[in-house]
Amino acid sequence: MHDFSNAKILVVGDVMLDQYWSGSARRISPEAPVPVVKVNTDEVRAGGAANVAMNIAALGAEVSLIGTIGNDPFGEQLTEVVANAGVRPVWVSTDSGTICKLRVLSHHQQLIRMDFENAIPEQTAQMVADKVATEVSNFDVLVISDYAKGTLQFVEKIITHAKQANIPVLIDPKGLDFSRYQGATLIKPNQQEFEQIVGECSDTADLITKAEDLIKTLSLDALLVTRSENGMALVEKGDKPYLLKSQAQEVFDVTGAGDTVMATLATAFASGLGLKKAMQLANEAASIVVRKVGTSTVTKAELDEQLNASMRHQGYASMSKEEVKSLVEIAQDKGERVVMTNGCFDLLHSGHVRYLNEAAKQGNRLIVAVNSDDSVKRLKGETRPIVPLESRMELLSALSCVDWVVPFEEDTPENLICFLKPDVLVKGGDYKPEDIAGSKCVWENGGEVAVLSFWEGYSTTKLVEKIQDED
Repeated sequence: MHDFSNAKILVVGDVMLDQYWSGSARRISPEAPVPVVKVNTDEVRAGGAANVAMNIAALGAEVSLIGTIGNDPFGEQLTEVVANAGVRPVWVSTDSGTICKLRVLSHHQQLIRMDFENAIPEQTAQMVADKVATEVSNFDVLVISDYAKGTLQFVEKIITHAKQANIPVLIDPKGLDFSRYQGATLIKPNQQEFEQIVGECSDTADLITKAEDLIKTLSLDALLVTRSENGMALVEKGDKPYLLKSQAQEVFDVTGAGDTVMATLATAFASGLGLKKAMQLANEAASIVVRKVGTSTVTKAELDEQLNASMRHQGYASMSKEEVKSLVEIAQDKGERVVMTNGCFDLLHSGHVRYLNEAAKQGNRLIVAVNSDDSVKRLKGETRPIVPLESRMELLSALSCVDWVVPFEEDTPENLICFLKPDVLVKGGDYKPEDIAGSKCVWENGGEVAVLSFWEGYSTTKLVEKIQDED
């Protein structure tokens, strides 16, 4: 996977200590109708902006953290936790104390949460902004993690300091006034937070339109909306929207999932990846962290393993061209050669299987682009296809040599090939390489075009004719 070790990220925002008391609850208190928890485990973790910094450190990047803590045991514990994880703390001391959230759990179920916090003075928040001004030019990216606890009362000044130093600003927002984030590079609300600002979105198209309007209003470069089970939507100024489905997982706890998404996005972006690739990695990281209980981090090793699992052949899965594109880019980033071919594949036969096996040997991954039903009809006549698109795709996906199957509506897959940018484009038969649809795009991207064996005696058209003759 991509190396994050050269990325340098500054995080600023509301830091807190997350404390977990866990034990068994086998009886009800005689004093009140509440369970009695016999505590046998006491654990502390970094929360809020500190959890973002912890996630960044777990991915192997260099990270510093600006926040406020008090001269108290909570502050001492938080300092120890982040320092042990490789985070450089840059604290502003406050008489208001260190924010702490205490959760009591039994059998992985949260029974109660108690918050210890006081208002952060304006003078302290001004000192935070001043700290950013002196630190930010030493980093590749500034992450602002807003939990509306008062640390970011002067967030406008913080953004200005970063822009003056030409440092991109990524923000996890909070509250009903997004005008505070004017001029940021990207903000990352969840859908509920986004709709509180722009109004309810009737569908994805409406969400994209409202995101584009908000980008203009706030002078942003991009906006990323996390949509829970509906995945993520990235809208960049002057570019087409980019949508990703969520990775289906058994969810144990969503606490801190947004922090993990922001941390992975920022780390990938700071390491030189574009926002789309950074978003892909953030989506994978989110699928890991929701399987953990409580505020947690995702390590680079876990992310590598998740990416490997996502890339394995998993049988039939209907994917959009954007999803296939993300998998292609991940494979290419890992140094794998992606091969692509296309066809109708109506009545799959052994000639097809032999050809696809030969195609797969040209690289590490094989994409098969399949003509839609309307496309087949235009090419083969009104009686075709015999087998509908979804069934043809399912049959192809069942072949171990095929990694991804994607449909196309046009008569040729040229546009799809130019979009996916495979390393190798192959076609079977007596074609000349220059006559193969999409060959020009592949060559322009430094790829190869090859003509493979044509297996005599195998033809869907002849099979159909034989069946019709026998009938």
